Amino acid sequence: MEQLEKVSSFQEFVQIFSQFGNEMVEFAHLTGDRQNDLKDEKKKARMAASRAVLEKCTMMLLTASKTCLRHPDCESARINKDGVFHRMRLALEQVIEIVTDSRPNGENEVAPISIYTGIKEFKNKVEGLRENLYFLSKENLSTMLEVILEHTEDFTDSAYTSHEHREHILELSKQAKMELEQLVSVWMQAQNQKTKDLMEDLEVAILKTCQCMNELKREVHSAATSLAADLLKYHTDHMVLKALKITGVEGNLEAVAEYTCKLSEQKEQLVEMCRLLRHVSGTEPLEITCIHAEDTFQVTGPQIISAAETLALHPSSKIAKENLEVFCEAWESQLSDMSVLLREINDVFEGRRGEKRVYLSLPRPGKHNANLKTLKPVKLDTEEQAKIAKLGLELHLLTSEVDSETEKWEDQENEIVQHGQGMSSMAYSMYLFTRGEGLLKTTQDLFHQAEVHDDDKPLLLLEAEKLIPICKQLQITAKTSVQGKTFKLFCYAVLHCCCSL
Repeated sequence: MEQLEKVSSFQEFVQIFSQFGNEMVEFAHLTGDRQNDLKDEKKKARMAASRAVLEKCTMMLLTASKTCLRHPDCESARINKDGVFHRMRLALEQVIEIVTDSRPNGENEVAPISIYTGIKEFKNKVEGLRENLYFLSKENLSTMLEVILEHTEDFTDSAYTSHEHREHILELSKQAKMELEQLVSVWMQAQNQKTKDLMEDLEVAILKTCQCMNELKREVHSAATSLAADLLKYHTDHMVLKALKITGVEGNLEAVAEYTCKLSEQKEQLVEMCRLLRHVSGTEPLEITCIHAEDTFQVTGPQIISAAETLALHPSSKIAKENLEVFCEAWESQLSDMSVLLREINDVFEGRRGEKRVYLSLPRPGKHNANLKTLKPVKLDTEEQAKIAKLGLELHLLTSEVDSETEKWEDQENEIVQHGQGMSSMAYSMYLFTRGEGLLKTTQDLFHQAEVHDDDKPLLLLEAEKLIPICKQLQITAKTSVQGKTFKLFCYAVLHCCCSL
C-alpha cells in the first residue's frame, strides 16, 4: 500500500495495483476464514465492518489514485486519495487488533454504552432485589439511572426528534426518577423490617420501576426507528448525488458548491440517525454495525465532495467522472445497508432475532434452464456469503483492469475496444449482483447476463486472433535489411502493418 501511495506514473501504478489487488483478494479469503472461526459475536461484527471497508476502499483507491495521477496538480484529487488511504489503514489496524487480540499502546477497548444496554443492566439490578436486599447500594442504582437519562438527552437535544417523542421521553424520564425514589424508600424499610406487607410493597415498586423503564425503552426505539424510516425514504431518490454528477460534468463550480452544502446537511442527518439507532440496536453486533455506518457516512460525504470538486475543475476527465461515480455508489450502498439494519433492529425489538438473511441459491453449472423455474430462496451461511463476496471482488478488480486498458485506445470505435468494454460492463453488473445491488435482481437475470457475456467472448477472441498474423508480419518486416530504393517500400510495409493493428 505504501508503494501505491508513492507512485508517480500511470504505468507503474497499473503494475503495482495489479499485485495489490491480488493481495487484497487473498487477504479477503484469510480474513473471511478468520471471521468464521471467531466465537465472539462482537469481534465477528468488527471484523465484518473492517472487511467491508477494505473491499469498498480497494475500488475507491483505484479510481482516486488514477484521478490523482491524471491531474497531479489538483488539490481536491489529492485530498480524495489521501482520505481513502487513511481509512484503509484504520481498517487494517482494526483487523490486526482482532486477530492478535490486542490494541495499540496497550489501550483497553471502551465499549460505548447504549440506552438499551443501560436499561437492561438497571432492570437486572432492580429485579435482583427480590433475592437479595443487600447486594448493592441505593447510590449504585441512582447512578445507573442517571447515566441512562443522560443518554436520553441524545434524543431530547436532537433537532431531528419530533416534538411528540421529545415530550414523551422527558415525561418518562421524570417518572423513572419518581419510581426509583419510591423503590428506594420501600427497599430501605424492608432492610430494617422484612414483613410480608413491606415485601409486597417492594414487589409492586420493582414492577412499576421496570414497567417505566420498558416504556422509556419503547419510546426511544420508536423515536429512532421512525426518524430512520423517514430519512431513508426521503433520500431514496439520491437527488443530491445526481445533481452533483450533472453540475460536475458541466464544470459549474458554483452549482457544485451549492449541492455539496446540501450533501453535508444530508450527512449530518444520517450520522445523527446512526447515533440514535445505536442506542436502540439491542445487541452488541448491531451496535457495532451502527457505529460502522456512522463512520462511513462521516467519511464518504467529504470524499464525494472532493471528487465532485475535482470533476468540476476537469469536466472532460473520464476518470474524474468515474471516480465520483464510485464514491456515490458507496454512499448509495450504505443507504441500502441501513434499510437492512433498520429491519434487523426492529426484529430484535419484536423478538425475531437470530434469523439469517435470505439469498437466492445458484444452480449447478449446465442446469440453468431446467432449474430456473423451480428456484426457491435458501439461507446461506456466513462462509458461503463470504465466498460470493470474494468472487465479486475478484470480478470487480478484473473489470477495472479492462477499463484501464481500453481507456488507452484513441479509437473508441475499434471492435476490440467495443467488445471489451461491453464484456466489462456486463461483468460489473454481475459483481453488483453479488452485493445485492444493480439491475440484476434474480438468478435468472444473472444467467441471462452470463449467456450474453459468453456470446461476446468468441467475437472478442476472433478480433484478437487477427492481431497474431499482423504482429508476425510486422516482426518479419522490421527485421528485413533495407537500403537505397527499397527503403521507401519498407516504410510502406511497416505503415500497412501498423494500420492493420
